Amino acid sequence: MTRYRHCILLFSLLIPAIFAQAQTRSPFPEGTKRVLFLGNSITYAGTYVTDVEAYFVAHYPAQSYEFINVGLPSETVSGLSEPNHADGRFSRPDLHERLARVLEQTKPDVVFACYGMNDGIYLPLDEARFRPYREGLTWLHDELEKTGAKRIIFLTPPVHDDKNLGIKGYNLTLDKYSEWLLAQRDSLKWEVADIHFPMAHYLEEKRKTDPSFKLANDGVHPGDEGHWLMAKAVLNYLGEKVTNAPDVRSTLSVNPRGDELLNLVSQRQSIMKDAWLGATGHKRPEMRQGIPMTEARQRYDELETRIRALVK
Repeated sequence: MTRYRHCILLFSLLIPAIFAQAQTRSPFPEGTKRVLFLGNSITYAGTYVTDVEAYFVAHYPAQSYEFINVGLPSETVSGLSEPNHADGRFSRPDLHERLARVLEQTKPDVVFACYGMNDGIYLPLDEARFRPYREGLTWLHDELEKTGAKRIIFLTPPVHDDKNLGIKGYNLTLDKYSEWLLAQRDSLKWEVADIHFPMAHYLEEKRKTDPSFKLANDGVHPGDEGHWLMAKAVLNYLGEKVTNAPDVRSTLSVNPRGDELLNLVSQRQSIMKDAWLGATGHKRPEMRQGIPMTEARQRYDELETRIRALVK
């Protein structure tokens, strides 16, 4: 009986330690402070970035990460642009022009990069367009490695849903882009999280019961449901168990004020993404003007205080 009591006592002492470890472990390397998201208009919209950040705040309250969104609408990593892009008002911006400034100012520890949707120029697969995409991503990986980033994770492009052809139109080009990128996990040992094929599968399954179902009204830019599929793929890749979660709010129920937390994170992302684009500079016209970084930092800190009060 004495031995039994000792076992019970030991187990009761271990429970807090196990719980504490579960609250502090993280899929990000030790010492990670800044997590950077590069991409085009889908990343700039940023809902999936917000979802990922809110999840980490709720599930890893002992950690403090800054999630930085520098997605730029219309951008490519290939440097390509169609002749009459934006009705001739401007050419597509090229990541090559701004990457050095972004990396110098953000100094990321972990980087996610999502390109491809614009790089095929919404045309059938052609080597003249495919090669610059492959070369652009190889260049990007090399440049990110030079920074000493602890993890570099590429994301396959989201699904494209053609108005008439569904996923059998331009999405066939993105299938090939995604297959090539996924192959680099073996050939070059890159880290690649697949969001393309899970989104395509989800769309196909939904269409079986609702032929009019869409993740993106314009075929390109997903709504909240599509962004959650993207966030879920990222989180699953990082080892989080969210496969069956219908939306981000369901994953935030670990905190009784999860909805409030999500709202604060969303506010902060909205402020900071424009401030970062303004601070790092770009050549894409017709963008919303962000507040100066000094002011944005003050707003960031104010919101951080409110967020931390929710996760104590």
